[in-house]
Amino acid sequence: MLVIGNGESRRSVDLDLFTCVKIGCNALYRDYRVRHLVCVDRKMVREALDANYNNDSLIYTRKCWLDEFSNIKNMRPLPELPYAGSERYDEPINWNSGPYAILQALTLSNRGKVFVKDINIIGFDLYGTSDNKVNNIYKDTNNYSLSRKSAVDPRYWIIQIAKLAEEFPQNNFIFYTTPNWKKPSSWKCKNIVIDKLENLSYN
Repeated sequence: MLVIGNGESRRSVDLDLFTCVKIGCNALYRDYRVRHLVCVDRKMVREALDANYNNDSLIYTRKCWLDEFSNIKNMRPLPELPYAGSERYDEPINWNSGPYAILQALTLSNRGKVFVKDINIIGFDLYGTSDNKVNNIYKDTNNYSLSRKSAVDPRYWIIQIAKLAEEFPQNNFIFYTTPNWKKPSSWKCKNIVIDKLENLSYN
C-alpha cells in the first residue's frame, strides 16, 4: 500500500513502477494513474473530472460536496474520522487531502480481504522549502499556490497523522524521505518509522 503526497521529495520517483495499491492526492492525476484519488477541494474534484479521471479511478471527497457530483460515477465519500475531539484540528473540515489519503489507505488495509500492515508513505514533506516557501510539485499551476508564497503551517497535519498512528497501532506508518528530513518531535508512536527514499521497494 503506497500513499503519495505531492511534496518535492518524490520528484525523482517513477510511480508507474509500483505494483501495489496506490492512493494519491489532488493533481497527482496529471502525471500518474492511481486507483484511489483523494481531493478535498471541489476545484480539484472538478479538474480531475474534466480530465475524465473518474472513468477508471475512484475519487474521494468530502460528503458535503457529494450532492454536487451525485450523477458522476466513481465518486466516493471520504472515510469518517476514527476518533472524536474538540479541537479545530479534530474537525473533518480542517483535514486536508494528505491526512485523509493516509486514512483512506488505513481503511482499505483494514477492511479488505487481506490485511495490509505496512502503509508506505512518500511525498509528505510537511515543511516548506529551505527558505520556507511552498513545497509542492504542482506549485505555480492551476489550483495551487505560487512558489513565492510562504509554506503552510504543518501543525495540523503533524497532529492528525499522529492521531491516526494512535488509532491504528496494528499498522506501520513508514515515511520514505530525504536524509535531512526531521521527524516531528511529537511523533512518539513506535509504529511511525522514518526511512530513506532509496530504500522504498517497488513491490
